[in-house]
Amino acid sequence: MSSSLSVYLLDPKATRALVGSGDDQLLQVIRDSFGADLTSDDEWFESEIEAGAPTAYEALRAVVHGGPFGADREHAFQYGYAYKRLCALTGSFLDNSSFSPYKGDWLSVVDEGLRALRITAVSVSEFGYGSGLPDPVPSSYLPGCGEWTHEQCLRALEEFEETKRQGHAPPLEPEVVDAVMDVVKWLRHVEARPGFGVVGFVS
Repeated sequence: MSSSLSVYLLDPKATRALVGSGDDQLLQVIRDSFGADLTSDDEWFESEIEAGAPTAYEALRAVVHGGPFGADREHAFQYGYAYKRLCALTGSFLDNSSFSPYKGDWLSVVDEGLRALRITAVSVSEFGYGSGLPDPVPSSYLPGCGEWTHEQCLRALEEFEETKRQGHAPPLEPEVVDAVMDVVKWLRHVEARPGFGVVGFVS
C-alpha cells in the first residue's frame, strides 16, 4: 500500500488560530468554493460516514468551532483531514514529487540521508505522526501531521550550508539525493518568509 506526503508553506500560528475561531464566514467560503471537494471526500469515506463518522463539512465545522468532536476515536481521522484542508487553504503547496507516492519506510530512509549530511534540525518522519495537530483537534493514525517551525528550518539550512563548507558529501542513492534536495528547497522557501514554517500530512 502506498502513502503520500503533502507539504504546505504557511504561517503556523495564523493557521492554528483558525481552530476554535468560530469563523462562520470562513466556513461559508470553503463550502461555496470547495463544495465539490467536500462531496468527493464524502464519497470516498462513504462507508465510514454511514458508520457514524462526520462528513467533511461537519468535521471542518467542528474544527473551526473547537468542537464538539465525536467520542468515537475511529472517526477522528475526519478532523485531521479538516485541519489539512485549512492548511491547504491558508498555505502554499510545496513540491512533493519525491514523496508521493511512497512505500514502506521511505521517510526514515530520507531522514538517514539528512543525518548523513549532518542535517538534524528537521525530520520528514515527523510528518507521519499525529502530534502536529493543534489542540483540541483529536489525533488519529491517519492523517499523520507534523510541523517545522521557522527556527527549525533556518537551523536545518545552517546545518546544510556547514556541510557544504566542510565538503562533507557521503555517497547517497540518487533518489535519496533528490528527496533531500526537495527538503532543502522547502527550507529555502521558509527562509524567504519570516514567521513561516512547514506543515506536512501523511495519508
